[in-house]
Amino acid sequence: MTNNEETAVAGAVFDAVCARADAAARAQRALARADTDAKNRLLHAIADALDARAGEIETANAADMAASREAGMDAGKLDRLLFDAPRVKAAAGGVRHVASLPDPVGEIVRGYNLPNGMRLTQTRVPIGVIGMIYEARPNVTVDVASLCLKSGNAAILRGGHAAERTNAATLAVIGDALRAEGFDPSLVATVDDFGRDGATAMMEARGHIDLLVPRGGKGLIRAVVENSKVPVIETGAGNVHIYMDASGDPAKAIPIIINAKTQRVGVCNAAEKLLVHERVAATFLPVAAAALLDAGVTLHADERAYAIIDATAPQAAADGLLTHATAEDWDTEYLALEMGVRVVDSLDEAVDHINAHSTGHTEAIVAEDYTAVEEFTARIDSAVVMVNASTRFTDGGVFGFGAELGISTQKMHARGPMGLREMTTTKWIGYGRGQVRA
Repeated sequence: MTNNEETAVAGAVFDAVCARADAAARAQRALARADTDAKNRLLHAIADALDARAGEIETANAADMAASREAGMDAGKLDRLLFDAPRVKAAAGGVRHVASLPDPVGEIVRGYNLPNGMRLTQTRVPIGVIGMIYEARPNVTVDVASLCLKSGNAAILRGGHAAERTNAATLAVIGDALRAEGFDPSLVATVDDFGRDGATAMMEARGHIDLLVPRGGKGLIRAVVENSKVPVIETGAGNVHIYMDASGDPAKAIPIIINAKTQRVGVCNAAEKLLVHERVAATFLPVAAAALLDAGVTLHADERAYAIIDATAPQAAADGLLTHATAEDWDTEYLALEMGVRVVDSLDEAVDHINAHSTGHTEAIVAEDYTAVEEFTARIDSAVVMVNASTRFTDGGVFGFGAELGISTQKMHARGPMGLREMTTTKWIGYGRGQVRA
């Protein structure tokens, strides 16, 4: 294909994507007039349809899973890709939870009277058309649809090649429910049929798409942030740390570390690094390492941590489960049964290391010293900080949001798990009685 032909194809895709976004915008204006009861009925209809047709989605997902296994997809991504009937039904439960939550649209954020008698109110309103670019995460299709519809927004989705069959089946169910309830199916649309060109067009569709949210690996997020002309909320990548303080209780720490690292390795709230205070390293690290090694976790340890672990588990290095950490390890999100381990001299050193290498997602401290806890939580510059608890709790569903658009690691508009309120903006309304400005 010549350069002119490629330009023509890209232009045609851009026009088609903009047309879908404009159709979504028209449908969104109608949705914005719907009351809470109508939106909740729609969400319950979607949940019921997902339950009833979970087998269809599971069949489509099985084909995506088989193709991805054949292509060599790693275990962590395969786990994210899996959307079998139990997970579909769990997603339907999440939709019902979203329906049960307060509707943020119309909420008065603040209001007051001016000296001239005018009444001002700041009111929550939908953002408009929200674009999502994500990969191998078919549950996100349901989460985004439910959150967008409840908050009065339309959604344009690019779910990636790996989950294309699953997303198509899921969107067919959602589209049928929208029609049955009298809503335009353009409210939840996909550009998957355009492949990567569709994602590129979404990034260029300023004025057609109001907000773009990437959800996936570091490369995907960076590409969207750096290339998008549409405003972006940065989400997702999780180089997550657990710090074992000198005052930490090992009985709490070991279950926290194992849960955070091994429960689901391919998710952004899984722990990737363990920092241990030097005063407890000699006694705590052998126990922690034994538990991690028993779980099949490969440890990338700094020199002090390596020496302690190697002395008590000499076979680990021979088996390839204990290696010397490199500089790259401290910035790596493994999304696998791997973990970086470092001994630090102080809480100050732990905080400095985390702030230097974290992606701003979630960090945890295990400590009984109140002063250490307060210092850590005050100084760590991440969206979520856990105290004596697993990092796996950073999740919109766990936080009570029913679902999440993603976990924002930026500082503007939204930070942390993004639920219904984070999917609104505000509008100022002034009520007067004929006042004019002097």
